[in-house]
Amino acid sequence: MSAVLTQPRPIRLKGRSYLALTLKPDLPVEDWLVRLDDLAGRSPGFFLRRPVVLDIEELDIDRSQLRHLAANLAARNVRVLGIEGGRPSVLGPDLPPAMSGGRDSGDIEEVTPSSPSSGEVALEKIEKAQPRKAAVTSILVTQPVRSGQSIMNLEGDVTVVGSIASGAEVIAGGSIHVYGTLRGRALAGAMGNAEARIFCRRLEAELVSIDGLYKTADDLGPGLRGKAVQFWLDGETFNVGSLA
Repeated sequence: MSAVLTQPRPIRLKGRSYLALTLKPDLPVEDWLVRLDDLAGRSPGFFLRRPVVLDIEELDIDRSQLRHLAANLAARNVRVLGIEGGRPSVLGPDLPPAMSGGRDSGDIEEVTPSSPSSGEVALEKIEKAQPRKAAVTSILVTQPVRSGQSIMNLEGDVTVVGSIASGAEVIAGGSIHVYGTLRGRALAGAMGNAEARIFCRRLEAELVSIDGLYKTADDLGPGLRGKAVQFWLDGETFNVGSLA
């Protein structure tokens, strides 16, 4: 009787890039956490189901302080995928793994009228291609975007015939057109396109962003709510105008 030798099936390993956010804390950490809570409070669900990389390259902290920071983020349901820029002496097996090689995009910055750089919370999308001048493709969404859904087209425009529910988001490398009510989040120009715009028939948005600059519902003011509007950038200025 002869033995039949079988080759075990190999384990398949593949490299894959994902879109994540990079949080860059500054000192004192407790003050930075207060600003983070303010952002999360004005845009509920902003970090929900989003992988986060913690960049501590410019942060002078030790391992115990890093553990404290990671624990505070976990308590806020901010899921840290990895840590970038940390010295080997700071990292440990009880902390997220070290990461490197992420390619930066434009920051998403909190802009206030008194000081554009005050209270800045830098949130950089990583693993994205070099900025492109114009959209090359567009997609048409003929159904309402429900809460928890994320529609993404980093190659061009997104047009939504219906509405975008609270807790939903649309991300486009080009412009975003919403022919219903925009209640969730709309992030246009996500690939570094400052010429992108956001158009909506009825504004009830949680957050709007173009090329990394964003405004939350509180920043938009009550005078715009329920109106047909468009958003665009003029340099670092976030503009809004009526579509009527």
